[in-house]
Amino acid sequence: MSAESRGARPDGRIAVAVITRNRPDSALHTLDRLAALPERPQVVVVDNGSDPATTTLLRSHPVAARVLRPARNTGALGRNWAVRATSAPYVAFSDDDSWWEPGALRRAADLFDRHPRLGLLSARTLVGDEGHEDPLNAVLAASPLPRAPDLPGVPVLGFLGCAAVARRPAFLAAGGYHPVLFFGAEETLLAYDLTALGWGVVHEPSVVARHRPDTGTRPGRAPLVRRNELLTAWLRRPLPVALGSTGRLAVDALAGDADARHALGGALLRLPRAVRHRRPLPRAVEEAVRTVRATPPPSEPLGPP
Repeated sequence: MSAESRGARPDGRIAVAVITRNRPDSALHTLDRLAALPERPQVVVVDNGSDPATTTLLRSHPVAARVLRPARNTGALGRNWAVRATSAPYVAFSDDDSWWEPGALRRAADLFDRHPRLGLLSARTLVGDEGHEDPLNAVLAASPLPRAPDLPGVPVLGFLGCAAVARRPAFLAAGGYHPVLFFGAEETLLAYDLTALGWGVVHEPSVVARHRPDTGTRPGRAPLVRRNELLTAWLRRPLPVALGSTGRLAVDALAGDADARHALGGALLRLPRAVRHRRPLPRAVEEAVRTVRATPPPSEPLGPP
């Protein structure tokens, strides 16, 4: 803990929720960075199935995090656990490889204080020790959605889960992260649901998060992302869009795309539950989704509707 953070008064407006699984060195590094913040936020860690020794290390860290240890791996749903475990009105999210720049959390809390309709803020993300711009920053900054006079930043319909801050009541009202998705591209559905409830979801580059992802490969992630993109369509998009997305993934699977085959198989297993939870978006939000999806990211071609 830095001398600056020791002398600072805790900012009780904001807590940090961290999820981790079997990466003690990375998780402890994140806790070191959070302990050094001048805001001295409350930290809640959800340890998704690590061995008991890792849990002990996390609990003994000087940041004095509240460590929750579910009986199973909860995936992204661990963030829901963490939000429910704090009473702070605003909750910033970190993974075990991300943290926040000094002053960023106070800046975020001030923005939430000034903008009562703000539900979720997506931060500018700097990657690695060199602080390179995450490519998603440019994508979010180029959102075609019109700015709202009662919101900061740029309205968006997506964000990076480890670099976002949410208003706790809005997050809980939207249901947090959806159990059907579990993990992988789970942020889009939450952005849809918050927007459908009338909350603002924005990208605000004056709030800065740091991300130091593992440079190794992440086997199995690509099928999870494609699976959850399809399930999100079935959960919230019009039926023709969901059917069209299913058809395109099936064509790719039949053409020998192994990732598509695994994604389709996983989606079909979860499809009955997704249909039970299906709640199409209000017309205005669906139109916003179409606008975003019809606008290619910088230097990239159009995607499917």
